[in-house]
Amino acid sequence: MQIAIVLFDRFTALDAVGPYETLGRLPDAETVFVAEETGPVRNESGNLALVADRTLAEVPSPDIVVVPGGPGQTPQMENETLLDWLRTADATSTWTTSVCTGSLLLAAAGLLGGRRATSHWLALEQLERFGVEPTGERVVTDGKYVTAAGVSSGIDMGLTLLGRIAGDEHARAVQLLTEYDPQPPYDAGSPEKAPAHLVEELRARSRFILR
Repeated sequence: MQIAIVLFDRFTALDAVGPYETLGRLPDAETVFVAEETGPVRNESGNLALVADRTLAEVPSPDIVVVPGGPGQTPQMENETLLDWLRTADATSTWTTSVCTGSLLLAAAGLLGGRRATSHWLALEQLERFGVEPTGERVVTDGKYVTAAGVSSGIDMGLTLLGRIAGDEHARAVQLLTEYDPQPPYDAGSPEKAPAHLVEELRARSRFILR
């Protein structure tokens, strides 16, 4: 089974690394980072890079597609090279997935029309432009499409899909091995739980955060 994790300039690192650490533990899986060109691809801050092992053209039909999000997602919405690859890969994929604003790229490629999907809470409304039904759930499965909400939820998405493919016992073992047992010091991880003034402040800044 081949898992292709897409990289693009100014992606969010955990969006890609979370699924890598979970889905990448599928038995007999080959996990590859792909981009338009091989080589290092910088994250949103520019001080961390992941290396694309293969070009998009070299991985035309992965079994699982993982699309991260990040501020660099916005210019990719009109990148026909990437959008065409997503359509081509999706035609034969078993699972097509995203984390955070990566779902906007799937939507822009025309893959989520009429489906339920999630994204970062600051970007949920943008899904409606593409005929997608947005939901604030942390992980949404609609057919073969699995979308995750913001950043850290990519770990949940990876474990969810791991359970579907390899069974609950294997997924539990991976959760234990990675010691994924969230106990955050604050209960402010969603707009429903966070202080209202903080939610509004981030909404006001969102046009900068998501660019």
